[in-house]
Amino acid sequence: MHAEELLIIALTLGVAFGGGRLATRFGYPSVLGELLGGILFGPPIIGLLQPNEPLKLLGEFGVLLMMVLIGMHLDVADMRKASTPGLLAAAGGFLVPAGLGVGLMYLFGEGGLGALFVGLAMGVTSLATKSRILVDLRILDTRIAHVLMVGALVSDLTVLLVFSAVIGEGEATGTPITFLLAGLRAVAFLIISYLIGTKVIPRLAAMAPARPDGASAYLIVVIVGVFFGWMAEAAGLHAILGAFVGGLFLSGRMIGARTSRDIQQRLTTISVGTLAPLFFVSAGFDVTLNVFRTDLALLVWVIVVATLGKIVGTALFYVRSGNGWREGAVLGAGMNGRGAVEIIVAELALERGLIDQTVFSILVFMAIATTATVPVLLTQGVAWLRRRGELVRAGERRTTMIVGAHPLSRILAKTLAPTGPVVLLDTNDMHLDEARREG
Repeated sequence: MHAEELLIIALTLGVAFGGGRLATRFGYPSVLGELLGGILFGPPIIGLLQPNEPLKLLGEFGVLLMMVLIGMHLDVADMRKASTPGLLAAAGGFLVPAGLGVGLMYLFGEGGLGALFVGLAMGVTSLATKSRILVDLRILDTRIAHVLMVGALVSDLTVLLVFSAVIGEGEATGTPITFLLAGLRAVAFLIISYLIGTKVIPRLAAMAPARPDGASAYLIVVIVGVFFGWMAEAAGLHAILGAFVGGLFLSGRMIGARTSRDIQQRLTTISVGTLAPLFFVSAGFDVTLNVFRTDLALLVWVIVVATLGKIVGTALFYVRSGNGWREGAVLGAGMNGRGAVEIIVAELALERGLIDQTVFSILVFMAIATTATVPVLLTQGVAWLRRRGELVRAGERRTTMIVGAHPLSRILAKTLAPTGPVVLLDTNDMHLDEARREG
């Protein structure tokens, strides 16, 4: 690594720190300040920062670790409960804005595969950016967060599957065979991930010492996350999806709550606090500001259609979950954020000549604008649900504690049992034995 590259990395970290602190002071997620810092100090405006290969690799690795962290933080059982609502949110939040996006591009004279790619970019929900916002807003323990993650995961998988079909990886582009092969690779990835996560990882965890060394346990978790990322890439998907799936299998039940907390603290410091900001700052380097002069109308329409399509589409489809249209609207606002995956979509299309530099810049600015709405709309939406008593914590249970396990306490415990877990405290072993026998 050359001295100039090290200097750029140091300056990029400084910009990430300053932009992140400034954004959070105004109530926005730090990722937004990092993106804007990349545009301001990067090639689009000042040009102080320049892209280089070490910066790119470190940033991508930081995002990979961040996805492992998010996967570890979420509970698989709660994610499973949110799977049906998540599928509904993903369907509405993807199909409606994607369809509107394709129609909008045809109205502006952009047709064919270019319109398809723009529609896909408008329908996607960035898993990496969404995860970072959920961390920043501290709402990871709500049902909204779990449904958002399921919805983002499904929409990202859908987009990347379509990419595999359209791009074709050397085969006949867009043919049914390429789409079938892409689907088979994705299914194979999910099956193999499930087998490794449920059969191999538990056995490895059982062989580990009761109190493993913190550094060793952290390294093993990183290896698992990177391995799952490799499997996703080998299946034609994106590594961040694999890292997220790998993190889901590294739960506190499997590796121990204490070890899990220690690893998550290390991951937070290294990924969210150090490496991932490099990715978000460097994402602003490839933007051109000429689009505001030449295609401002199209830019505004893309942002408006993408936002309204995401919110309205999610709310309409989510009603069938039985959780109410209000929660669906809040979910739509949360799913409005785009970023890493959308930029990957745009870069793939740009490299293959499916869109030009102008459309590419419009998609990048759309990602920034829609991400900027998420903390505001999601914070207001969460507060709205909380005022109405409709904010549901994932896995939430009301536990009742009764001092004493005598007959009257046991009768009271049976009465309260349907409302949630009941804990009886008593120093009399005979009373406790009776309580256990009565369930």
